[in-house]
Amino acid sequence: MNMPDFDPEIAREFAVGDSSVNILEVPFFDGPSLWRMLILFGVNLLVCWIITHFFYYRKSQRRDYYFTYMLFSMAIFFILYLLQDMKVEVGIALGLFGIFSMIRYRTEQLPIREMTYLFVLIGISIINGAGMATSYVSFIAVNVLFVLVIWVLEAVGMSNRKAHKIISYEKIELIRPDRREELLADLRERTGLEIVKVQVGSIDFLRDTAFLKVTYIPEDDEPNDIDMVTRFKG
Repeated sequence: MNMPDFDPEIAREFAVGDSSVNILEVPFFDGPSLWRMLILFGVNLLVCWIITHFFYYRKSQRRDYYFTYMLFSMAIFFILYLLQDMKVEVGIALGLFGIFSMIRYRTEQLPIREMTYLFVLIGISIINGAGMATSYVSFIAVNVLFVLVIWVLEAVGMSNRKAHKIISYEKIELIRPDRREELLADLRERTGLEIVKVQVGSIDFLRDTAFLKVTYIPEDDEPNDIDMVTRFKG
């Protein structure tokens, strides 16, 4: 005896062969969608952790930014991933991310290095949250390229790394161009820094002082956030 042909439309209408539970027209459990989200989230978390831990934190040792970067990237990933189903324009999503960043960081001057890593992690999370635009290979290649480019730039930057410091200097007789070597020798002796260049700024003849910007080679990899401070704040 031949079985009658199976009609998917009739089956869908009477829920034949469909064991899923829908609540307000939203499936209670969607296995493929869940696995896709977990895979994308895992890749995003791994890439952001590598960049934060091995490139940023290794030099700065700032645990507060470490914590902020990881949570920021995770929140942006989930927001953008969930916004895909809401048909929200990407421009609106980017505007939301800008507002979120301004709320916290507008009250504090963010160093250029920290700001750069913040926006890099935001960009990676946006890309990963949007999902695979073309293929798995393209998706993985984008994340790998981010890591490789940062690694190369950090390696090149550290090989020629120099730092700058502002100094209030009282021996203004040494700021003359013909006494530049004496000035460098005095600064090296008094600061203990390997100074390679000095620039003379504002000069106050009433107080016999001048502001100098010295360029030196730092002894360690850790950046100095107060190099440009010229006075103590009371």
